[in-house]
Amino acid sequence: MAESKSALIAKTVQKHAGRAKEKILQNLGKVDRTADEIFDEHLQNFTRQQNQATRLQKEFNNYIRCIRAAQTASKSLMEAISEVYESNWSGHDLLYAQAQNMEMLWQDYSHKLGDQVLIPLNTYQGQFPETRKKIDKRGRKLVDYDSQRHSFQGLQANAAKRRDDVKITRGREMMEEAKRTYEILNSELHDELPALHDSRILFLVTNLQTLFASEQVFHSESSKVYNELEAIVDKLATDSQRGSYTIKKPILGTLPSLQHNNISPPSSPNNGKNNSLNSQNGNATPTNTIQRATLSNLPPGVLYRVRATYRYTREDQDELSFEVGDTIRVIEYEDPDEQEEGWLMGIKENSNDKGMFPANFTRPI
Repeated sequence: MAESKSALIAKTVQKHAGRAKEKILQNLGKVDRTADEIFDEHLQNFTRQQNQATRLQKEFNNYIRCIRAAQTASKSLMEAISEVYESNWSGHDLLYAQAQNMEMLWQDYSHKLGDQVLIPLNTYQGQFPETRKKIDKRGRKLVDYDSQRHSFQGLQANAAKRRDDVKITRGREMMEEAKRTYEILNSELHDELPALHDSRILFLVTNLQTLFASEQVFHSESSKVYNELEAIVDKLATDSQRGSYTIKKPILGTLPSLQHNNISPPSSPNNGKNNSLNSQNGNATPTNTIQRATLSNLPPGVLYRVRATYRYTREDQDELSFEVGDTIRVIEYEDPDEQEEGWLMGIKENSNDKGMFPANFTRPI
């Protein structure tokens, strides 16, 4: 057993050495090589096709990894949004349901890409290594055939001198055997390589159609979910503007009232607004307040000035926020119908912000 193994190793080494010698002689132009231009064209097509499939597989693997990372990020984001969106807000349950729908869309999308795009792509790319092995084997057998052919040609050249018919016969047999082995592989590859090359179109059509259709469905359905989520948030914004979720300010019993003016601090700036302020010629100015205010040296259009005695944060877009000590110029309402009881229209001096404000949070100066 040991001897047969040693003999096999020796034979393999000898074969490799013979091939290496034959290639060197061919590269140096000492001996010819069997040419097959049609096979060379098939080989170029195969190499290009294999390289393209390898890159496509690499890029799609990277793409699907990113998709799965985005799936995880989307799930975490939706969980955070569902947690932040308070249970008493409008659409809370619907928002949670849409977040679950979004997660299901991601799962379905990811599975389709893996099962219907990636797996077929891996199968397609898996053809090339085996075919490449067969091509390499064909190359080795071609070198063997050329080597035997050159050896036989050498025996024939010396036949007249030595007349060694046994060697010539043996040489011819070895050459014919090498030729048959090579031609079998060569014939198979002449059939397989064009067929493999032509298959690329059908594969790409099927694979890309699946990819693009999965993308289209995912984005179309997810767009519907986001439209629903947007509508939920819009409803929350509307309800908030109406004061549905506003914390009512407590009535502060220590707030001073203006002298000779019965304006009390509103529990909410939006409550109790009507057109009952005293006015002359459409001017919304409390009469008693003007009697206490300094009316000289005022800019045009300014009725009088007040200073904030309490901090106020606006609750509507048409209101004015201010801090304790801010000076405000009281002006007329542009539309007398907008006058509200207990409210003045003014411009804050340090910022020129304009809006309505509760009169009893200020005092005239």
